[in-house]
Amino acid sequence: MALFQEARFFISAEKLADLPPPCGIEIAFAGRSNAGKSSAINTLANRNRLAFVSKTPGRTQLINFFSLGNDRFLVDLPGYGYAKVPEAMRKHWQTVLSRYLMERESLYGMVLIMDARHPLTPLDHQMLNWFLPTGKPVHVLLTKADKLSKQKAAATLRSVRAELGRTYPNCTAQLFSSSKRVGIEEAETMIGKWLSSSGEVAAFSATH
Repeated sequence: MALFQEARFFISAEKLADLPPPCGIEIAFAGRSNAGKSSAINTLANRNRLAFVSKTPGRTQLINFFSLGNDRFLVDLPGYGYAKVPEAMRKHWQTVLSRYLMERESLYGMVLIMDARHPLTPLDHQMLNWFLPTGKPVHVLLTKADKLSKQKAAATLRSVRAELGRTYPNCTAQLFSSSKRVGIEEAETMIGKWLSSSGEVAAFSATH
């Protein structure tokens, strides 16, 4: 069963003031422009156009919320790092993304998308540095893994896991390919655990 098959568009936000009230549970998807974030979301939802896939990097310029029901939300964050985005827009989104990741109370965890051919870029480290002080979990999807040989993909995964283990607690990583449908079950299991345990956290919070 597709993890996000019941996902429905809820709201878009350009500024922090546009965000819905922080109630319920949010799982954020973040990643560099053109790393395969929208394709990964669509694959997990088993939908063609839940998240917009563009051949033009930097196309997603809004925080898009999709309701999963029961006050649970998938949050598609703007792609970061595309050089042709105007400087003012880049600064605006740096502020919005950093504050959302560091301060959003209802954010339970982040799925960080990295191109398996170019993992752990300085901007990926920046996203991790913003988010990990919260103590919330991060799961890395190394997308486009089909572009690498099996040996190279396995070596990349070992290297990324080792670096994350040395520097960033609460991080897990896996290989993923939207086009070859590789890694779907593993991703669904991890994010599904978040959504289940998040329900327990929400219930505990409501009674204390």
